Amino acid sequence: MYSILLEERVLKILRDVKRYPAKLHRQITLKIFLLQANPRPQDCKKVGIGYRVDVGEHRILYTVDNEERIVRVELVGPRNDEEVYRLVRRLGLI
Repeated sequence: MYSILLEERVLKILRDVKRYPAKLHRQITLKIFLLQANPRPQDCKKVGIGYRVDVGEHRILYTVDNEERIVRVELVGPRNDEEVYRLVRRLGLI
């Protein structure tokens, strides 16, 4: 079992209840917690140094540290949002 580490920017997004409908918020949260048991599920895609999984029209971008057994969730955001991709590039994830 891996530990989940949420970056501060992800916590801020998830705490903003108005940002996502309750159903989508639950789906994103569930998908993140499922990464504990399997950090590389069948539907994940390799993206630069990390991975991405889709939840509807949103993406969860994360890295995996196998030695420490940590899944670090770097970013959660809409799929076609240019701001999200700028941040991903700035973070060096791709």
